[in-house]
Amino acid sequence: MQSQTYQDSGRQLLTQANRELFAGDVRQASEKGWGAAAQMVKAIAENRGWPHNSHFLLRQAVARLVEETGDQEIFNLFGVASSLHVNFYENWSPAEEIRAGLQDMERFLDKLEPLLERQG
Repeated sequence: MQSQTYQDSGRQLLTQANRELFAGDVRQASEKGWGAAAQMVKAIAENRGWPHNSHFLLRQAVARLVEETGDQEIFNLFGVASSLHVNFYENWSPAEEIRAGLQDMERFLDKLEPLLERQG
């Protein structure tokens, strides 16, 4: 099932992000943090039959989840993920900021995983 593959990938990428940060590669940690979030959103979107093959469509899926759950933090945490993605290209965030962002990504994945169990 593709949804399970995305879910597993999200968790794996978050683990890799923390390893990259520990090794001092802030840019790679940032991108893998973004990837973890994107993969989990893709897992839910795939499970529900929602399109998810662009940044715009991922953002739309997140908006649908916020509407469904009433949990605005989901959107806020996705914003952190987007900021991690930007840092891969710009490399302007210090390691402490990326560490906090990765902690936010852990919370994001923890919020989204239970949503895989129910249909929107």
